[in-house]
Amino acid sequence: MLTMHHKRPQKLPVIRNRYFMIADFIVLPLSISASFLLRFSGGGLQPFVWDIVVLAMLALFLKPLAFYGFGIYRRHWRYASINELFTLAGAMLIGEVSVLLGIYLFAPCLQSSPSQILAILCIDWLVSFSLVGGVRLFPRLMVERSVTRLLQINTHQKRPQYRVLVMGAGDAGALIVREMLANPEMGFVPVGLLDDNLDKAGLVIHGVTVRGTREDIPKLVLQENIDEVIIAMPTAPGRAIREVVAICQQADIPYRTMPGIYELISGSVSVKQVREVHIGDLLRRDPIQFFSDEIEPYLVDAVVLITGAGGSIGSELSRQIARQGPQVLLLMGHGENSIYHIFTELKSKYPHLNIVPLIANVCDLVRLREIFEIYGPTIVFHAAAHKHVPLMETNVPEAVTNNIFGTRNLLQISEEYNVQRFVLVSTDKAVNPTNIMGATKRIAELLVQATAHRCAGAYVTVRFGNVLGSRGSVVPLFQKQIAAGGPVTVTHPDMSRYFMTIPEAVHLIIQAGALGEGSETFVLDMGEPVYIVDLVSDLIRLSGLEPGRDIEICFTGMRPGEKIYESLFLDDEDVCETNHSKIFVAHTHITVDVPMVCEQLAELQQLVHTHDASAIRAKIQEIIPEYQPAPDNSVCEDTQ
Repeated sequence: MLTMHHKRPQKLPVIRNRYFMIADFIVLPLSISASFLLRFSGGGLQPFVWDIVVLAMLALFLKPLAFYGFGIYRRHWRYASINELFTLAGAMLIGEVSVLLGIYLFAPCLQSSPSQILAILCIDWLVSFSLVGGVRLFPRLMVERSVTRLLQINTHQKRPQYRVLVMGAGDAGALIVREMLANPEMGFVPVGLLDDNLDKAGLVIHGVTVRGTREDIPKLVLQENIDEVIIAMPTAPGRAIREVVAICQQADIPYRTMPGIYELISGSVSVKQVREVHIGDLLRRDPIQFFSDEIEPYLVDAVVLITGAGGSIGSELSRQIARQGPQVLLLMGHGENSIYHIFTELKSKYPHLNIVPLIANVCDLVRLREIFEIYGPTIVFHAAAHKHVPLMETNVPEAVTNNIFGTRNLLQISEEYNVQRFVLVSTDKAVNPTNIMGATKRIAELLVQATAHRCAGAYVTVRFGNVLGSRGSVVPLFQKQIAAGGPVTVTHPDMSRYFMTIPEAVHLIIQAGALGEGSETFVLDMGEPVYIVDLVSDLIRLSGLEPGRDIEICFTGMRPGEKIYESLFLDDEDVCETNHSKIFVAHTHITVDVPMVCEQLAELQQLVHTHDASAIRAKIQEIIPEYQPAPDNSVCEDTQ
């Protein structure tokens, strides 16, 4: 048996806050009457009864339409704020203007003069705004009184109360105080707010006073018997949060950072729900700002080739260069998935830009020649490399093949096709290397210098430290270990590294292409090196936890090819400033004996085919005597 289902007719949108609308129909005429009474306080209203009726009817018809247009009847007035009052004031103003325009239809039969009508409507705007706004804020007032009553009840019942200071009197701090007051069952009592902005001192936010700055924490902890400090500074730099944490530690007071407001107050934050840490928080210095004034001229309308375009550095390099509008952007890489992802991302953002994805290996000389023959790149950024230190210690032939001979192939083809600018992405591990990765990159630097002297082109090297947030960075590993509850593994307590962010690294690479004139090596001013154990401690604290208490740090011993510290310059390099205050250039006195190096590289290439790691290391040490292999240790896949 078939059952016929009739389609239910679609209802018209229901006007919300119907009770407020009914109240408006009562309040608006009363407001008109009160306005006349205030305007003509010295006389009776009998001569103006008709005027009152006309204005009241116009107000009843036009003002609700203005309210509806402004969304007044869709607001949840229990949570009203200053924004809602501004909206209501605007709607009321439009309503008064509409009434004023409507009066012209009835002007001949009104007793009041135009100037009197205008004065009455001005008074009516104030009166009706007060009455209509008061009706809507009444629920909010009742909620606040209910919260206060609950707090008093809980206090009389001797419910456990945690007296807290909230560091940060901005939006986050205000919201956290409001959550405490709205959820008294949690047992948190906001005793005071703190903020480093002295202009906020003495202000009262949701009934809680701003009591001072971070420096006042120790004093208030003693005076007010504080149980905990909540750091409500989600957008503050890591340095500021570290300073507050240090003050809390000195005052011996527990603290929490702010991963999420409700979770933080309720205490439901666990090790797996840590605060999101911004990479820039870990730098221990202000991120370097770059400007594109010198970048655009040489990238605009150029044919740009990026090797390793799917990697962390290569993909960001592709994004930055795509914004400059090159004639053609060639995205070259060996991994098809990574190239596909960056290609589709850029194509969606820049649909009119000629972007070409190329799956190729720098070790394939025939494929490289084919690419250069078809597209004719004029600028090359060489970011493709094997860079995992311990991993390359156990895969020596592959490191040599990719980092040395792949670079040589690319340089050979670039010189053959008259590439104007060539930028090699190198590493501080190439300085006095103790591992095979650094040694191969040092030889790659020498190859760039030799090519630059031979072809008199702008063939330069960019050398920098560890890149925070890159795929090879140890920070993601640390974050996983923290999320898992620890321990966090560090190889050596004295190990330090230079750190920079991906945007800093990419800007340096692009800037080097603009500044380069010959065979320079450019280095970014990365400040002082950072101890890895301090980096881990910062990462744990910025996640809202405490090293040693919530997360343990353990030392596992140095790994193959690692050094305690890294250097940025060779002993024979002269360091000079550039036009950019944060970029230095290193000039070397070493002249590359090209014929000898070519002969040694030919011998090295033969050794690669034998897969004899010891013989390969010995030959590399013959090419660059500063290479001193470190003693072997246990093998690990990640590097610091």
